[in-house]
Order: sequence, then structure tokens, then C-alpha cells
Amino acid sequence: MYYFMLMASLVAVDQVFKYLAEFYLKPMGTFPIIKDVFHLTYGQNTGAAFSILQGRQGFLIAITSIITIALVVYLIKNYKTQNYLLLIPLTLVISGSLGNLIDRVRLNYVVDFLDFTLINYPIFNTADIFVVSGATLLAYFMLYANPNNSQKEG
Repeated sequence: MYYFMLMASLVAVDQVFKYLAEFYLKPMGTFPIIKDVFHLTYGQNTGAAFSILQGRQGFLIAITSIITIALVVYLIKNYKTQNYLLLIPLTLVISGSLGNLIDRVRLNYVVDFLDFTLINYPIFNTADIFVVSGATLLAYFMLYANPNNSQKEG
């Protein structure tokens, strides 16, 4: 099942980057890639997106687990019959949620390290990129793609 191999690979990439952030960035705090535009900045987030629900790890672990399990069950039940334009975004969302869930369970916080200082955007991580990319592709699929032949409905 290619989707689960992709999922395992993405989770591994996320965890390696977070390990590197813990090991190298934590002691120095921040490292500018492009000064005043993009930095690698170590951060610990005990909340969800944009730091909402700070300190509610139990709740976030429970909700993330339930949603992730539901998405995995859907993927298993439908991987042979569903359009890949649906399954790839689901794989991205599951991968990202698993990456952050591993952090929450293992560390009691999520490691963030990507920092667009130019626009003062919250620090985020690779798992967040997977979730947002997957959700965006999923929204596009649901709004514009014909699930029977992957063509835009007209």
C-alpha cells in the first residue's frame, strides 16, 4: 500500500527535522536563513494551530487520535476504490497529524522551527505543512474535482 509507505516516510522526515531542531536549534534559539525574512527558530507549542488551546495536551491528544484513526480507517476501506486525488491529501493530513501527535505524546509539546519573520507568522513545522497542504488539496478536490474521473466539473 503506497499510501502507508508515503505516510511512514513523511512522518519520518518530520521527526528527523524536529530532532535536528531539538539538537541544534534549541541551544542557539534562532538561526537566520534570510535575515529578517526566514529564520530557523526553536519553539515549543503546547497548544494547537496558532497556539490555541495552550496546555490542553490531553484534549488535543484525544481529538487528534480520534480524527487520525477515522481518517486511517477511511483510507484503508477506500484505497482501492477512491480517486488518488482524494487519498493523497488524506495521506498528507494523516502524516502531519501523526507527526505532531508523536511530539505531544513523547514531549508534551510540539516542536516548531520554521519562522517567517518578515510577516510575523507563528512558528510552525513540517507536520503543519503536511496538514495544511493536505487540507488545501482536499478542499480543492471536494469543490472542483469529479470523483469518478478526476476531471473538473463544468
